[in-house]
Amino acid sequence: MRSKRDNTGGRGKGRNDKSGSRRGESSRKDGAPRGDSPKRETSGGGRGRSGDRRESSGRKAGGRDRSAKGIVLELFSKNPDTEFTLRQIHRRLGVVDKKGREQVSDMLRALLSDGRILVIDEDKYTLNLKVEIIIGRVDMANNKYAYIVSEQTEDDVRVFREHLNYAMDGDTVKVEVLPTYEGGRAEGIVVEIIERRREELVGIIQLSKNFGFVVPDFKKLYFDIFVGERGLNGANNGDKVLVKITEWPDKPGKNPTGEVTRVFGPAGEHEAEIHSIMAEFGLPFEFPETVEEEAESISDKITAEEISKRRDFRDVTTFTIDPADAKDFDDALSIQKLENGNWEIGVHIADVTHYVQPKTILEKEAFHRATSVYLVDRTVPMLPERLSNGLCSLRPNEEKLTFSAVFELDDNGKLYSEWFGRTVIYSDRRFAYEEAQERIETGEGDFAEEINILNGIAKKLKDKRFKNGAISFETTEVKFKLDDNGKPLYIYVKERKDAHKLIEEFMLLANKKVAEFVYNMGSGKKRPTMVYRTHGAPDPDKLSTFSIFARKFGYKVDPDGNISAELNNLAEETEGKPEQNVLQNLAIRTMAKAKYSTEPEGHFGLAFAHYSHFTSPIRRYPDMMAHRLLQHYLDGGPSTEKDEYEAKCQHSSEMEKRAADAERASIKYKQVEFMKDTIGNQYKGIVSGVTEWGIFVEIEENKCEGMVRLSSLDDDYYELDANNYRIIGRQSKRIISFGDEVLVEVVSANLNDRTIDLELIETLKTH
Repeated sequence: MRSKRDNTGGRGKGRNDKSGSRRGESSRKDGAPRGDSPKRETSGGGRGRSGDRRESSGRKAGGRDRSAKGIVLELFSKNPDTEFTLRQIHRRLGVVDKKGREQVSDMLRALLSDGRILVIDEDKYTLNLKVEIIIGRVDMANNKYAYIVSEQTEDDVRVFREHLNYAMDGDTVKVEVLPTYEGGRAEGIVVEIIERRREELVGIIQLSKNFGFVVPDFKKLYFDIFVGERGLNGANNGDKVLVKITEWPDKPGKNPTGEVTRVFGPAGEHEAEIHSIMAEFGLPFEFPETVEEEAESISDKITAEEISKRRDFRDVTTFTIDPADAKDFDDALSIQKLENGNWEIGVHIADVTHYVQPKTILEKEAFHRATSVYLVDRTVPMLPERLSNGLCSLRPNEEKLTFSAVFELDDNGKLYSEWFGRTVIYSDRRFAYEEAQERIETGEGDFAEEINILNGIAKKLKDKRFKNGAISFETTEVKFKLDDNGKPLYIYVKERKDAHKLIEEFMLLANKKVAEFVYNMGSGKKRPTMVYRTHGAPDPDKLSTFSIFARKFGYKVDPDGNISAELNNLAEETEGKPEQNVLQNLAIRTMAKAKYSTEPEGHFGLAFAHYSHFTSPIRRYPDMMAHRLLQHYLDGGPSTEKDEYEAKCQHSSEMEKRAADAERASIKYKQVEFMKDTIGNQYKGIVSGVTEWGIFVEIEENKCEGMVRLSSLDDDYYELDANNYRIIGRQSKRIISFGDEVLVEVVSANLNDRTIDLELIETLKTH
């Protein structure tokens, strides 16, 4: 089981994960900020101006200086086969005074006591090689420490920033695990950085006369980057920039050196901020010229020979239903009545792999990107526009090549037969969701009969899913109305109506049946390789904790009962109530994250034993893999190399997470920008998270989330009760809990940190 990190209202991976949402917060439990002093700390590569290289006092543990102890141990760790005399240790560490020598002696005694080093011939010291070394990935909890996630340990290892050796979030590192007392958390020291995830960072440049410092946007990073005069490349003070790190310090107390590679413009401007978010998450700004050229060279002609190889649906009623502003239409539905009274319904998907062939530049770029990314004002596509909006887009009144799943269904959604293969279609109509919904509600308009037949069958399919144990949670999707300059005019929550659910049900049916079809081609270990979308059941410990918490709101969730039924009952009971969003989000966090895998492990949330992604190859690389594999098996091919596809699945899952993080960052930025014009306004909200820095509140009206800092609660000194998702006043015993309804006032909105500060006016309802 993965590490038991503190859970604070379902937010992050530890008590300090959301370190006040502001850079440089104090570690005091009242959440008071350090303030905005222009001087930067330089300890362990922290914030510091050139020429202001002060030594860190370090973290104290048991009365000993952790930072000094770490530096001494690092000397031995980097020279594991060397025996040092005391004089050599002093020389290596640059110790020249009596106080320093005494401190080194103290540290040596401590390391000997811990068993980290050994003494040889009474006057030589060497590393105790019988120590645990692990390799793992850095997961920054905040700007003070990180967790090292490793397959070699059951629990994650915590490493404080003075021992991170300039490792950053996502880096692969070698860590020496320190001894710990029984029941204590494992801690360690980074002794080697094996692979850096990135060497470019986004931030705001602060200029002095002949140099500058880039303050990274990433709040959990614990150092700034020094930029010399030659590396400024035209950046002005206060610009958002991309900086490439060119030199890493060889000892603690200094800043990495870098050069500006891209200037986005003044911080706060729309284009500068969106571009900086793209760079922060490593999203590409454009396609390489060779990729565009290859896309443009593809013929748009559909030959008679190609059509002869496919099942022809051009004379069957076919249409698309998509968002009003969509440009790429990658799925269409066809419907016709059969002589026996049943319906033949075709789910037609753009045949992307007909145009994007293996080992081409286009293929490599699609794999590299793995997914399209949808920011608030733009799409970062997986494929060039020539393909995504042109050749592969199922536009109306055009013949298009497709890969289809065709089903025979009756009015009750009973499935009689299925067929999979390549097809050619002709879309008769492009519907926006609103237009399709109008036909569902009024029964009038072109293709109203067909849409309502499909809607009736879709509802039957949905009822069956839920009867079989599918989870009915629906996450809130925030959307913005932007003006021509990208300024948010208002925020709204996207409403899902029957037209959306109609399309969703037939896409789910196709994805499910494609997965089952391939799975059933073999048996046991001889089942053919396939790309599945998997989703594990909730973690029993997390579910038990959640059930206790839900009980405080008056909801019963039996962790030993039928989990799907219990969670669906919760969804039904909370619908339309203020706590609906936060409770459902917390319940979702009890579950494993969905991912791509070659293992047919099933999808808990959908209650499908086998599930794949087949329906969106324009925007998801796993769908392209599913298309290729399905066609390979339809052609009678043998099972493909599993390890190769598993590696591609892992990459796709990682890129999916990156896309989701970037999308959230762009939404958060626009929320903060919108709230900047509401300072002084009061709103009803619900406590959506608690940390030792403060309480998070989600505003009911617009779903923006801000923080009430504990330091602003002047009626008492409040402390975090993490196990019960609440804060408690030391004297008054006043309790503010996750899920409480409150009235708050907007105090400030910081665009640079993407944070909203709130003041608690009163508690309206407690739990």
